[in-house]
Amino acid sequence: MTGSLVARKRNIQFRTKVKTGCATCRIRKVKCDENKPFCRKCLDTGRTCDGYESPFRFFTSQPIKNAHAGDIKSRAGLQPIRPTLTEIAPQDIDLLNRYFSTKTMFDVKLGCGEEARQVLQASLTDPPIRHAVSSLRALRENLETSEDVPASVAQRAPGYGYGLQQYCMALGGLASNLSSPGPYRLKSALLCCQVFISIEQVRGNYASMAQHIIQGLRIMHEHRARPNFVAANKLVPAHHDQLPFLDVFIIKLFAAPCKFADPPATADISETTVSVCLVSPHQQPVESRDLRTIAPDMRTELTRIAASTLEFLSKVSHVESAGHALQLLSEKASLLDSLESWLIDLDLVHRETRPASPELISVSFMRFFHQILKIVLLGALDSSPDLYAKLRTENNRLQGVASNVGERVKAYRTCSGIRSSRGERSKVR
Repeated sequence: MTGSLVARKRNIQFRTKVKTGCATCRIRKVKCDENKPFCRKCLDTGRTCDGYESPFRFFTSQPIKNAHAGDIKSRAGLQPIRPTLTEIAPQDIDLLNRYFSTKTMFDVKLGCGEEARQVLQASLTDPPIRHAVSSLRALRENLETSEDVPASVAQRAPGYGYGLQQYCMALGGLASNLSSPGPYRLKSALLCCQVFISIEQVRGNYASMAQHIIQGLRIMHEHRARPNFVAANKLVPAHHDQLPFLDVFIIKLFAAPCKFADPPATADISETTVSVCLVSPHQQPVESRDLRTIAPDMRTELTRIAASTLEFLSKVSHVESAGHALQLLSEKASLLDSLESWLIDLDLVHRETRPASPELISVSFMRFFHQILKIVLLGALDSSPDLYAKLRTENNRLQGVASNVGERVKAYRTCSGIRSSRGERSKVR
């Protein structure tokens, strides 16, 4: 009898805690029914429900210190704060807007404030999104506090391990949502995709980033986030008119200025030849600068096409007649022609200026952006039988470009780690 009572007490003592309840239930340490916007447990007992917090208020902003990879539980600088928020603070929106892209580490402005607000608002009631945002913050802060540290060391920090843990939880929640998709779950999936794309950029995993882009755009198209033609001259309205426009977010992400400083073709470090290692422009030989004087012009033209694509997508979202849609198809064809001409010009410039040299990283990123724009435009106002075959081909090309970018960025980070290590050794001497 005594043994069973002890066992029962032990089971109660070590019962799994609920971490997503309202502030009041968490303080009282009772199970919350998580009804939104206020839980019934509080209302039925005459208490004031303090609501659910923003994921950006989960942690303090203390710096994350390095630790062993297995020490995920020792989250230095990531101590929980008692949740008190039911609304999204402007500073949280600004912070997520900044964390969406690593470009903002160089004072680049994204203009994704509305997208950040939508994500944070949804995160108050959606656990997968909340986990995704928590992951992005932890990984981004780990990146910023370990800029001069080799990647192998940075990945042993507790913040990195915690970020991956939250990422896995978000992926699991998303998979569960997509098992029986409805309007709310589709919205959750697309908002998660936004954050996942940013997470993979922080990790430098551009192949996985491309997979999230492809899957997100596929969800938008298959579930008709915008009006579309289903037959000749037959326009149907958007099936889910409240779905987030992931394509707009992606275009904004890539259209932001790129601050890469490109290297000579090779750099010898400790008797090891590294194919990509970013250096400042004034360190480059004269022959490697030629494309840098032209590539910015190429980027300007690509950014112009991107801006026109955003305008086009806005028109598609509000199209109401088949006649107007047919006019937009003509505009779409013109944009695709512009993209094709841009790619021809870029290849021509590269052959004339760097025929035997590796492509600059900034140019590889432009190819990545170009391919995304092409896929977005191909899917607009089209549901023809051969569309999916076209998209499959272009998606495979996107994966190839993304893998190339990822390998080159990885080589750069390896190079940076070697340089950092050599700098530390020289200081010791």
